[in-house]
Amino acid sequence: MVLETRSPEQTFQIGVRLGQKAKPGQVYTLTGDLGVGKTVFTQGFAQGLEIEEPVSSPTFTIVQVYEEGRLPFYHFDVYRIGDIEEMDEIGYEDYVMGEGVSLIEWANLIEEILPEKRTEIIIEKDLEQGFEFRRITIEELP
Repeated sequence: MVLETRSPEQTFQIGVRLGQKAKPGQVYTLTGDLGVGKTVFTQGFAQGLEIEEPVSSPTFTIVQVYEEGRLPFYHFDVYRIGDIEEMDEIGYEDYVMGEGVSLIEWANLIEEILPEKRTEIIIEKDLEQGFEFRRITIEELP
């Protein structure tokens, strides 16, 4: 599925709708260049999970855990990961195999340990379409 947005609010709303449909154990991967709206999308996703506390990118902690929504939400940002072994150190498998929902930003950096069954989300800009334009591709893998 390919969706197009023309404002951060529309990108946020797509996140909300996906978060509302999320089920226990689901893994979402989120990729896109810096500044494409991954955090805005993730904030919408968290709202769809009924998480009320502020959501920001966990760039320096790798994973941020939100327990108070309708499902536990594990928000990963692996942009600064130095070595794939760091994922073991933070308990990555426990989160991904758990009963919550995982969303992994910059997932392409840990491709070798991603579960086969996941939902891939790619956010892209196209400046020819306008500064706020985003193309969001959502694909279910096996």
